[in-house]
Amino acid sequence: MYDTIIIGAGMSGLAAGIRLAYFEQRVCILERHTTIGGLNSFYRMRGRDYDVGLHALTNITPRGTKRGPLARLLKQLRLTRDELQIAPQLGSEVVFPGVRLRFSNDFELLRAEIAREFPQQIDNFERVVSEIVEYDDLDESHQAVSARQKLGEIISEPLLIEMFFCPLMFYGSAREHDMDWGQFSIMFRSIFMEGLGRPYAGVRLILKHLVRKFRGLGGELKLRSGVERLAVEGGRVCGVVLDSGEELRADRVLSSAGWLETMRMCDDGQPVSHRGAGQLSFCETIATLDVQPEKIGHRSTITFFNDSKKFSWKKPDEPCDVHSGVICSPNNFDYGGQRLEEGTMRITALANFDYWNDLSEYDYEMEKLRWYDRITDSGVRFVPDYRHRVIDTDMFTPATVVRFTGHEGGAIYGTPEKQFDGRTHLDNLFVCGTDQGFVGIVGSIVSGISMANRHCLKG
Repeated sequence: MYDTIIIGAGMSGLAAGIRLAYFEQRVCILERHTTIGGLNSFYRMRGRDYDVGLHALTNITPRGTKRGPLARLLKQLRLTRDELQIAPQLGSEVVFPGVRLRFSNDFELLRAEIAREFPQQIDNFERVVSEIVEYDDLDESHQAVSARQKLGEIISEPLLIEMFFCPLMFYGSAREHDMDWGQFSIMFRSIFMEGLGRPYAGVRLILKHLVRKFRGLGGELKLRSGVERLAVEGGRVCGVVLDSGEELRADRVLSSAGWLETMRMCDDGQPVSHRGAGQLSFCETIATLDVQPEKIGHRSTITFFNDSKKFSWKKPDEPCDVHSGVICSPNNFDYGGQRLEEGTMRITALANFDYWNDLSEYDYEMEKLRWYDRITDSGVRFVPDYRHRVIDTDMFTPATVVRFTGHEGGAIYGTPEKQFDGRTHLDNLFVCGTDQGFVGIVGSIVSGISMANRHCLKG
C-alpha cells in the first residue's frame, strides 16, 4: 500500500515524487518505458549521446534571484544551481523577412532591438511589458482572453506581433492560431524576461539528479510498468492495474500521462472527455558536425525563423511545415570555457501526425530521409550552411513522440484545454505535467511540485 502512486517518470512525475518523499510518504513512480524522462530524455546511437526534447531551459534568472519558477523548484526540491550546471545562452534571435530581433538573458537587448527595428512601437512594447509584469499567474480569468486580440489592442504593427508569437508558440502553445493571454504572459516572461540556459551535460544531468534524489529518499521507481487501467469504486481510484496484471493500491494517484490518456485508464464507464486532443506535433533533425558551429560563422544559440510576414501555427497539411522552425545549437551556450566535443545543429518543424503514423516501416524510413533534407534546406536559409560539415544525423517524428510519451496524436503540448487545478472527476485522482498547464522542463517540474503540494500533502 502506497500513499501516492505517480504515473509517468517524466520531469513532473519525478519532481512530484521527490516532493512527497521529503514528507516521508511512501511513493511509487510507474513508467511504461525502459528509461525515464518521456520526450525530455536521451539516447545513445553509433557511439554518440543525443538529447531528446531539450533545446534550452527557460526561466533562467540570474544567480541569487529569490523569486521565479527556477528559484522555487530549487528550493522545493532542495537542489542547488551548481548541481544543474546551468550555462546561459550566448544569444538568440527571431528572424522574419528583412527583420532580425536579437535577444539574450539581458532583457535590455530585446528593448534595444525593438527600438531599432520598430521605433514607432517602442512605447506600445513597454505597455505590453507592463501588462505582462502585472499579470497574476493565479488569476485564471486571463486564460479566456485571446493574446492576439490583446496584443492587437496595444501594438499597431502586425509584423511585431507575429515575431512575438513565433518563439512563444514553438516553446509552449497547445492551441492553433492563438494563445491565451495568461499562457502568452508566462512564456514571454520565461523566454524574453528571464532567459534560456542549458546544463553542459544536457538533459541527462537533470534526470540523474532527480532520480538520485527520489531514490535516496526511499522512493520506488518501476520501469517497464505500464498502467493498463485504474480500478474505480465509489468515485475513487481503488487500485492501479499494470499491463502485467499486477494490482497496486494507494491512497491517491497523480498522473503525468496527459488528461485524455488518464481518463481512458479509468474503468468507471464515464465518458472519456469533452476535450479534444492536441493537434500540434514536431519533426526534428539532428546533425553532428566535424567542427564547432562558430567556426562556420554560426554564433546564435537559438534561431526562430519564419519565411513570410504572417506566422502560421497549425497542424500542417503536408508532412512538415518548412516555412518556419527552430534552429538550436547546444554548442552556443556559455559553458565557462568548456566546449562540447562535437558540433550539433537541430532544426524543429511543425509536422502532421496522421501522415507519419500511417506509413509502412519502409516508407517511414524513406520519408525520414526525404524530409530531413527538406527541413535542413529550409533551415540553412537563415543560418550558415553547415551541410558540408555533417558527419552523422538522426531525426524524430510525431510517431517518436507517441512512442515515448503516449500523447495522442503526438501532441507535444497536450490538449489545448488545460486543467489548472489538476482535479479530475475522481476524489483521489489528479493530473500534473503538460495538461495541468505548465510546459517546458522548468514548467513541468514546477507542475509536479505544485500538484503534489496542493493535493497530496494536505492535512
